[in-house]
Amino acid sequence: MKILRWVLLSIAVVLIAALMIVPGVVENRMNKVLRPGPYHASAPAETLHKQLLVADMHADSLLWDRNLLARGSRGHVDVPRLGEANVAVQAFTIVTTSPKGLNIDRNSDDTDQIRLLAMAQMWPPRTWNSPKLRAIYQAEKLQRFAADSAGKLVVIKSRTDLEKFLATRQPGQVAGFLGTEGSQPLESDLRNLDDLYAAGIRMMAPTHFTDTAVGGAAAGMKKGGLTDFGRRWVKELESRKMIIDLAHSSHATLMDVTNLASRPLFISHTGVKGTCENNRNLSDEELRAVAKTGGVIGIGLWDTATCGTDAKATARAMAYAAKIVGIDHVGLGSDNDGAVTAPFDVTGLVLVTEALMAEGFSEEDIRKVMGANVVRVLLQTLPD
Repeated sequence: MKILRWVLLSIAVVLIAALMIVPGVVENRMNKVLRPGPYHASAPAETLHKQLLVADMHADSLLWDRNLLARGSRGHVDVPRLGEANVAVQAFTIVTTSPKGLNIDRNSDDTDQIRLLAMAQMWPPRTWNSPKLRAIYQAEKLQRFAADSAGKLVVIKSRTDLEKFLATRQPGQVAGFLGTEGSQPLESDLRNLDDLYAAGIRMMAPTHFTDTAVGGAAAGMKKGGLTDFGRRWVKELESRKMIIDLAHSSHATLMDVTNLASRPLFISHTGVKGTCENNRNLSDEELRAVAKTGGVIGIGLWDTATCGTDAKATARAMAYAAKIVGIDHVGLGSDNDGAVTAPFDVTGLVLVTEALMAEGFSEEDIRKVMGANVVRVLLQTLPD
């Protein structure tokens, strides 16, 4: 019996050690940085960047087993690094499902890698089989981080919250708002919107990498448009003043939503076919359709979005989008911590400012693209 107990204890120790180590190993592999910091830009760029109101439309940091209040040695984003980067507003976007063999062209929803990650990271068992409860769990993580941050992180849920934050913001202080990558947390039931809204979620996309009950994904199997359920979903989100994020949507879904929506739309993270031709990125027609709603298109940092591995590639994509739809409809959507290889972590955003200057953007246009456009639309669209 003593030997058996010793064996069982040894197995338990090994399993606990594996559960502590494996998530970090996975994230190191999934969220790489090509060039570690510190990052240095020209003196004019450094000076201008410190004066900006930076807003990033997309980061999946809540998915990973990290304390976002501590400066990390892995991943792309945490509160200290956001503060150093002068990011004022950060969208924390919640991933709840992801298919095995994920790619930008065609994915089935018959596998779910996030369930395995949730188990490995020792999330509560209630989350293992429920995208809705995974979303709520991640939303609660952000609320706990904010509560423990001594004011460094503020969660915004309303226009009033954002106005107060902007009026009183201190150096290094960050406001976060919550969105979801896809409508999977609904679990095909619009009544679940009430619980997700109560958890603080204020932005939702129809799809992620797979088709949903709402509509088709750009990388889904069928790539169809809005379903009847999806049309009701648009109306329900608008009635709650929740923002619709069309990132990952199929062409048909994107066009259906832009034709139906009565409020400004976001595309939280993307590239443009004009500088990087692939299935993940937006055509000129799609850019115009979103801009027509008064919305903002977030240009990413990773290579699939930009066909490049530096800030210059992001600036080129931003310049192209601005040429097609106007400067007021272009923003930053990094996709940091989104299982992507980034050219730099968030503290390197000053390099984007420098690249925009080299691209010929005026200071006013840089202010708009790096955050003012996003903040303007948030103030227009968030609930009172």
